[in-house]
Amino acid sequence: MKRDHRVLYQAASWCLSYPDAELIGHIDLMHAALAEQGRNTPKLDEFLRFLEGTELATLQRSYVDTFDLSKHHPLYLSYWTDGDTRRRGNVLAAFKQVYRNSDYLTNTHGELPDFLPLVLEFSAIVDPAAGRELLLQYRPSLELLRLALSEHESPYAEVLAAVCGTLPGASPSDREAVQRMAGYGPPVESVGLEPYDPRLLPLRGA
Repeated sequence: MKRDHRVLYQAASWCLSYPDAELIGHIDLMHAALAEQGRNTPKLDEFLRFLEGTELATLQRSYVDTFDLSKHHPLYLSYWTDGDTRRRGNVLAAFKQVYRNSDYLTNTHGELPDFLPLVLEFSAIVDPAAGRELLLQYRPSLELLRLALSEHESPYAEVLAAVCGTLPGASPSDREAVQRMAGYGPPVESVGLEPYDPRLLPLRGA
């Protein structure tokens, strides 16, 4: 994997975690690190300006409104493909196995293992090859999240677009194209996993 992907994945992981003072303190670092990655690497410039120009309390409310209180933008990759179905339990176990196979103690910070900021952090600093395989496998989930955020004109859409831009080929233009890419339709079974707390904990400093 190219080094610029690891830098971008770490920055995207921070940006998609619950905003706190530590995130704000990383803005200059992200600007500088992404600027060093070359002309064709996404820089997240607009999103970082959004962070710089918005009060922390407002950022936190925006994050909660976008990811906690809305069912349209889940940051859990397998939710997009499997919903609350029996099958998802096995999928989550497969994520955990990938982390175990890395021979690195991966702290999930109380999150489900398919939580996108966690997957991005794993891809950036633990096992870039295995992490990239997860991102490729769940490319449809990433694209559906990107489309949903774009439709709601969320600043977070730029972060998803940047992550998708590191993967092969152009992003699909609509949901139908994503489903053709994946070869499936939306899950219809809803029998469930126990309801989980969608509150997203920051990965940093835990």
